[in-house]
Amino acid sequence: MTKTEPMARTGEGLSGSPAEMVRTALAGFIGEFNDYQDEMKVKLQQQEERLTMLDRKSLAAGRPALSTSADEGAPHRKAIAAYLRSGDDDGLRGLPVESKALNTQVSADGGYLINPEMAERIQGVLRSTASVRAVANVVNIEASSFDVVIDRTDIGSGWATELAALTETTTPTLERISIKLFELAAMPKASQRLLDDAAFDVEGWLAERIANRFARAEAGAFVSGDGVDKPKGFLTYNKCANASWVWGQLGYVPTGNAGDFATTNASDAIVDLVYSLGAEYRANGTFLMNSKTAGAVRKMKDADGRFMWSDGLALGEPSRLMGYPVLVAEDMPDIGANAYAVAFGDFHAGYTVVERPDLRILRDPFSAKPNVLFYASKRVGGDVTDFNAIKLLKFAVS
Repeated sequence: MTKTEPMARTGEGLSGSPAEMVRTALAGFIGEFNDYQDEMKVKLQQQEERLTMLDRKSLAAGRPALSTSADEGAPHRKAIAAYLRSGDDDGLRGLPVESKALNTQVSADGGYLINPEMAERIQGVLRSTASVRAVANVVNIEASSFDVVIDRTDIGSGWATELAALTETTTPTLERISIKLFELAAMPKASQRLLDDAAFDVEGWLAERIANRFARAEAGAFVSGDGVDKPKGFLTYNKCANASWVWGQLGYVPTGNAGDFATTNASDAIVDLVYSLGAEYRANGTFLMNSKTAGAVRKMKDADGRFMWSDGLALGEPSRLMGYPVLVAEDMPDIGANAYAVAFGDFHAGYTVVERPDLRILRDPFSAKPNVLFYASKRVGGDVTDFNAIKLLKFAVS
C-alpha cells in the first residue's frame, strides 16, 4: 500500500499524460463537430427556403412541368408529317423495322404505319360511333382470321344415388366460327398548296377524314354486310319465328301488324321482344334501332300512361327502353312491311368485331394532280358468334 499510493498520486498529477491528451482532443473534436452540424442545419434551412420560393414563382408563372422522359414517338411523328406534306420517306425508311410496315404482296407499293397519336384519334372516333362496334366484342389480332369456338348445347346431367348405376349423359356440341379479315380503305385528297401551308394540321385533317369514312363503312357492314369482301352483318342471316328457332338463324317476334306496330297495345311487341331473349343474355341486353324508329318507340306508354322510354340521367348515358340501353344506329332499316327495324340482345356475346391494330397510309401525288391522294387502309372483320344472343322485331302479322 505504501508503495502504490505515491505512484498513483504521482500519475494523477501529470498534466501531459496520454489519457488526458486523448480526452482533450476528443472534447475538441466533438465541439467542432457540433459547430459544423449546426452550420449545416442553417444552410439546409436556407436551401429549403430558396426552393420553396422558386416553386411558388414557377406555379405563379404557370410554367409547364419539365418532361421526365424522352418522347419515343417524336421521330415517327416527324417522319410521317414530312411524308404526308412532301412525300419525303427517308425518315420513315430510317425507322426501326418494327415501326415500319409494308404490304405483304408488293413491298415497293406498301404503305407506312401512321404514328400512334394519329391512330388513337381514328380509333377514338370509331369507338364513339353509334354502331354495333360500340356494344360488340372487339378483338385485336395479328393473323388473317379469328376462330371462335361456341358451345351451343349444354352437357347432360341427372340425379344419382349411391347404389344405382350411372347412365351416360349427352355431350355438348361445339361450333367453330371463323371470322375473316377484309380490307377497309379510304382515299381522301388535298391540294399540294394546302399541304405546303405550315399552319395546316395535315395529321388532324387526315385522321378526321379517314375516321369518318371508316365509321360509316363499318357501321353499315356490321348490320347488313353480305360477307363478300366485307364483314357479314347480323341482319343478313336467315330469320325464323322465335318459337321455331334453330342454330344458324336469328329468331324474331312479330308486331302483329304489317308495316307498323299493332293499333292497340302497341307496346306489347316490345315486351315480347325483351322476354324472347334468354335470361342469361337479357341482363346485358341493348336495343338497336335508327332515329325514325326511336321517334315512334319513345311515344309508347304502358297501361298506366307512363312512357316506356326514359332519357339518360347523366351526361353521356344512353336512353333506356324498359330499363335497357338504346343504341341509335342509323344503318338499321326503317319501319316497313316485313322489316326488322328493332333488334335486342347481348351484342357483346352475339357479335364479334375482329381487326388488326395497325393502319397504313400511302401518298399518291400523281393520280389526281394538282391534288394529292392519301390511300389509307386497315383490316377488319365481323360476324355473329352466338345466335342465341340476338332477337329481332319483325313488322308483320306473323
